[in-house]
Amino acid sequence: MSVELNERRQLVLGGGGEDRVAKQHEAGKLTARERVNKLFDEGSFVETGVFTAAKEGASSVITGYGTVEDRPVFVYAQDFTVKGGAMGEGAAKKIVELLKLAGKTGAPVVAMADSAGADLNEGAKALNAYARIMKETAALSGVVPQISLILGPCAGGAAFVPELTDVVIAVEKIGQMFVTGPQVVSARTGRNVTAEDLGGAKKLVASGAAQIAVASEDEAFAMARRVLSFLPDNNQEDAQLVSADDLNRQLDIDTYYDAHDIVARIADFNDYVELTRDFAPNMVTALARLGGRSVGIVANNPAAHDGVLCASACKKAARFIRLCDCFNTPVVTLVNTPGQNTVDEEKNAAAVSAAAQLIFAYAEAVVPKVSVLCGQAVGAAYSAMGSKAVGADAVYAWPKAYIAPINAEAAVRILEKEEIRAGKPVAELAKFYEENNGALAAAEEGLCDDVIEPAATRQMIAAALEMLMGKREVALPRKHGNLPL
Repeated sequence: MSVELNERRQLVLGGGGEDRVAKQHEAGKLTARERVNKLFDEGSFVETGVFTAAKEGASSVITGYGTVEDRPVFVYAQDFTVKGGAMGEGAAKKIVELLKLAGKTGAPVVAMADSAGADLNEGAKALNAYARIMKETAALSGVVPQISLILGPCAGGAAFVPELTDVVIAVEKIGQMFVTGPQVVSARTGRNVTAEDLGGAKKLVASGAAQIAVASEDEAFAMARRVLSFLPDNNQEDAQLVSADDLNRQLDIDTYYDAHDIVARIADFNDYVELTRDFAPNMVTALARLGGRSVGIVANNPAAHDGVLCASACKKAARFIRLCDCFNTPVVTLVNTPGQNTVDEEKNAAAVSAAAQLIFAYAEAVVPKVSVLCGQAVGAAYSAMGSKAVGADAVYAWPKAYIAPINAEAAVRILEKEEIRAGKPVAELAKFYEENNGALAAAEEGLCDDVIEPAATRQMIAAALEMLMGKREVALPRKHGNLPL
């Protein structure tokens, strides 16, 4: 290798130089190359476009590929030590080429965001650079898993790109994502706000903009590896089969209150990864394994807001179901909700629209779908939460399940006015109504396949999924459905 070439290479590998690297460390952040090496199996990283966009030194983004648990993964990592990770045409070219390679080879992509925004020296060309990345990211959606790590500022147009990916993981205190920066907001509003106030990790997960918040960069890389372990390399493959827990394990449970408890009991070795935990906690969405196979679990959570099916909960579940359907991951639904109980006109309208999105997601999904009616399934929520009519392949009910248009007390106050006037206790009438709209009644009408004991839930789901592994559905030809956004 010539001396000149070696010098150029060392210049590129040095990022923004020793002083800027030191400042990056002082800010509690790793450099882009340190991050890449933390993500990949030791010694597996191969850089692409080494000298692209590096005429004056290093590029503001590093691109390449390697292995994660021996599986191929592509990565691009913005280098804040080089012009604050500014995005310009050259950096965009590297990212777009990488995304195209990922599509051709069918391997996941991890994006590491740490950028102050567009390269102001390039003006409109910088905006066009972002647009090119957005287009390619959208084109790759549903083809390979895409995970974004928010490891620093992610400002302006940069904030839109992670939202086009499948899972966003934000690091507390160092990762922020916002469209308008704190200086501009403070100037316009007169309020003193920080980047953390606008789009820190806790804000992002609370709003649903990020799925997971972690305390450190190391945790972010570990979580990215963990999420990838539940997903296949691409939409033409299934996730890896791993060692399974005992399929005949009985659940020590007879009631369903906190969804996290039942999700853990159903999952192999009680192990799962919850996505978007802090947004709409009345709905739980989690990646887990059952019988060694990856599954997505959607569960109403009565421990939060009584498990009401609000707009946010519907949107959260719909997005998760579509993620599962993209990557051949069966959906298991655990139903226990009093329905959409809202009297606020604006919220009611939003809830109707969001419920339509949830129904659309279930109806559109072609992966195996198994639902368990564990408690209440009231009103439109019964239909929306993976009912047989909307497309569930197998439906089971616990003995105490209740399936009806409205709650029992409200129903009898409408239906049994005369008896109530005659002195018949409402509680007695409601109990009778519940019994006639319970699990057995639903089974008699063919709305569920069997009434099962709670202890057998894991067994029955596993058996159904095993039967459904060969499932094939042929849809009518179309570009795509018109999701009611």
